[in-house]
Amino acid sequence: MDLLNTLVDKGLRRELPTRDEALAVLATSDDELLDVVAAAGKVRRHWFGRRVKLNYLVNLKSGLCPEDCSYCSQRLGSKAEILKYTWLKPEEAASSARAGVAGGAKRVCLVASGRGPTDRDVARVSETISAIKQENEGVEVCACLGLLSDGQAGRLREAGADAYNHNLNTSESTYKDICTTHDFADRVETVRQAQGAGLSACSGLIAGMGEADADLVDVAFALRELDPDSVPVNFLIPFEGTPLADEWNLTPQRCLRILAMVRFVCPDAEVRLAGGREVQLRSMQPLALHLVNSIFLGDYLTSEGQAGQADLEMIADAGFEVEGTDTTTLPGHRTDDLVSVRRRGPGTELPPNA
Repeated sequence: MDLLNTLVDKGLRRELPTRDEALAVLATSDDELLDVVAAAGKVRRHWFGRRVKLNYLVNLKSGLCPEDCSYCSQRLGSKAEILKYTWLKPEEAASSARAGVAGGAKRVCLVASGRGPTDRDVARVSETISAIKQENEGVEVCACLGLLSDGQAGRLREAGADAYNHNLNTSESTYKDICTTHDFADRVETVRQAQGAGLSACSGLIAGMGEADADLVDVAFALRELDPDSVPVNFLIPFEGTPLADEWNLTPQRCLRILAMVRFVCPDAEVRLAGGREVQLRSMQPLALHLVNSIFLGDYLTSEGQAGQADLEMIADAGFEVEGTDTTTLPGHRTDDLVSVRRRGPGTELPPNA
């Protein structure tokens, strides 16, 4: 297909596809699916070889959230049957992280429910970061604490955090349909604060919330403009007790097309297969490894994931290898940009993507 040849050429040059090209990927037929995967796989291998980075979630604080994000089992008014607890102690979080690192995780993601952290929360998480770093040399720590206030990103960076996650989730035009307690611009601002503090930005999307193809392309293009180093792609798990409990509209084939589109739009970013992969991709998960270069190991925030050993076997069987802590995930130009920002200090931003 001329479309796929064009997209591969652009991906190898870090050139942004057109909106029509991105939409065309989502509109391809099932007969063309393997061609789409093969084309996006060329871009993935060019920037990341056959390496797969493993990430491990530690849920520091579960439920009890005042926000009304309609996809979330921890939202205000949720009737989903989940564990609810306040902050884990630093030693408890470090113990949980230890299990993920033992399973091969290169990054530990510290997540807490809520609108955003207080300064006391930042101090608490800083202690947890220090505890994990002392035990695990070379392991990255990413914080995901919600909307940040001025100076908090810098304090997390000083504590040893390597990255900060805050997803855009969906397009700006449809954001009000999934959340009313904050807006799209709030999320963009938090990602920019993280980047300005020298943290590696992690920001992605959730597919399967009833959005149109145009919304998926819009959020992918918004992410490309922000230029995070990591782009998690989540597939909705329609939790009972949430407003989106009946949104079962994804197929494994559509999930693969979405991942391919994101790879073409963000060719040199760490595209991560995140929540919902087991539920929505099912037996086609191994094909997704040709599109992404990063996955979560084990369980998610409020849902169980595939057994860690099964993940490792899937990676090996598909001909990929787990990325070690002695390997740099990102291509050299991204690493150089991040180092440059850290040297200039807080308040600077990464150069715009070429």
